[in-house]
Amino acid sequence: MAVNQGEDIRALQSGQPQNERVQALLNRDAQVFYHQSLSTPVFNTVTGVDGAYLIDGHGRRLLDLHGNGVHTVGYHHPRVLSAMKAQLESGLSFAPRRFTNDPAVQLAEKMVDITPDGLERVLFCPGGSEAIEMAVMLAKHVSGRWKTISYAGTFHGAGFQAISIGADPHFQEGLGPMMPGALHLELPDYYRNPWGFEDQDQIDEAYLQQARAQIAANPDVAAWITEPIFYNSTVPTKTYWQRVQQICQDHGIKLIFDEIYTAFGRTGKMFACEHFVTPDMLVVGKGFGGGVVPFAGIIGRQELNVLQHRSIGHFTHEKSPICSAVAKAVIHTVEEEKLVEHAARLGTYFREELLALQEEFSLIGQVTGLGLNLALDLVKDRKTKERATEAAHHVMNSCLQRGVSFKLIQGNILNLKPALIITRDEIDQIVDAIRAGLASWR
Repeated sequence: MAVNQGEDIRALQSGQPQNERVQALLNRDAQVFYHQSLSTPVFNTVTGVDGAYLIDGHGRRLLDLHGNGVHTVGYHHPRVLSAMKAQLESGLSFAPRRFTNDPAVQLAEKMVDITPDGLERVLFCPGGSEAIEMAVMLAKHVSGRWKTISYAGTFHGAGFQAISIGADPHFQEGLGPMMPGALHLELPDYYRNPWGFEDQDQIDEAYLQQARAQIAANPDVAAWITEPIFYNSTVPTKTYWQRVQQICQDHGIKLIFDEIYTAFGRTGKMFACEHFVTPDMLVVGKGFGGGVVPFAGIIGRQELNVLQHRSIGHFTHEKSPICSAVAKAVIHTVEEEKLVEHAARLGTYFREELLALQEEFSLIGQVTGLGLNLALDLVKDRKTKERATEAAHHVMNSCLQRGVSFKLIQGNILNLKPALIITRDEIDQIVDAIRAGLASWR
């Protein structure tokens, strides 16, 4: 997942009057938090969350199509809150290291049960960045190698090794040398590939040739780390991932899929990898904690269980009973409310409506994604495919005024990832808001 480095805050602030109470809280926030890009300045306050919605300081309900990825089953889900309260009331709120507990073991067993065949061992940790670190360390220890392959410009977490792997300049600049051995490929792009190819097989082969060249020059690669569906909602072909997996197997490289954003139904499958191939390790997070606790983990193959003499996940809350109870409730909610099927069905409808918008507005260059993991790529001209960043910010601001909140990717891509509990009527509301924003652009 990449960060949004556009002028989002300025766009969202424009035309949005603040009442005195909201402005006072914004001012207090600015006085006490360290300022950092992408987090400050804030443009609004949140007073509540409810299902697919944020409730802002003005009392408005905003359909949230971003949610930092934690809103998989919606905010404040009664089943999730009930599980958390029950665990607190049980008297078991913490388990120190070297002790186990039933909620953690139950969750681990459930993860093995629902992930693709071959993934049989689990480790949990407080957040996605730490989970990426665990997966990479495991691959390095098992393989006896130290280099990694990933994609330039992506984001896999805020830890030093994770930002080295992700190669987003926004996080790297000013920190000196990054982690040695972090190799990067161009992110496959079927829309703006540098060769101007249109045939998907030809595009796949061109990008794979880059990968083969990197590996030939670097035989000591331990892991290939990537999202199975990229942060900008580009969906690689199944053939691409099959060939990547074969390259990894031929060279003894561990394939790690970062599903921190896509796990638990978002793409119309329980895990996005089910559209493609089963990796050596899956990384989950964000929605895993139900929007109430931070929690993440890795699920990998049995043959990787060879590090009894090392520590790769030495975390205080690695077997948190509370977090485990919440995460298990998230999975049960996905299963019992049939949210995977719902995301597939409603995602198809959402995509069709967005394609209809594309027919109506030349600003839309392409519609990408699977399930409820969709995006609109806005362009100045469909032939040149130049990114329409000003138009994208206008549409984002217009939608916010109409009660629909999302973020931008790469400055011009509308990132549309609602809670999986969203309804068809709410999809219609989103489409209507986007249509109004596009229609009002110049």
